[in-house]
Amino acid sequence: MLNSPEGPAARPAPRTPGARAVALRSMGTPDVRVRRVYEEPQPDDGTRVLVDRLWPRGVSKARAALDEWCKDVAPSDELRKWYGHDPARFEEFARRYRRELEDPGRAEALAHLRALASDGPVTLLTATKQTAISEAAVLAAVLTSSAPEPADH
Repeated sequence: MLNSPEGPAARPAPRTPGARAVALRSMGTPDVRVRRVYEEPQPDDGTRVLVDRLWPRGVSKARAALDEWCKDVAPSDELRKWYGHDPARFEEFARRYRRELEDPGRAEALAHLRALASDGPVTLLTATKQTAISEAAVLAAVLTSSAPEPADH
């Protein structure tokens, strides 16, 4: 069976961006996406998890098509209000938020997200308009990093 597709002599995957992404996921890199909760669900979303502490305005539970609402992983109200989605504060927000993720309750919620991501694709949902500078983007970076985030004390 050395020449079967399942055997060690299997032909390498073609060098296309999609094939590379599949290869990375098969090597242990979680498939974590960030989307707005207001967008229509997609067939390849995998497990859909809302990571905001507050329920998004104008979205019914049915329309959100959530598998889970993991509000325990969200940033503290104090940090969220300080940040206010100001792009100039994002780097500092991300640093402070990573530190908050070490708190026992948030660390447990983060571990749960890691477990979900190890089982298949996970889409982190947020209501914010700028997903690239959201807590969901920070979470996605943490979940897909190969090394644990360093403590910044």
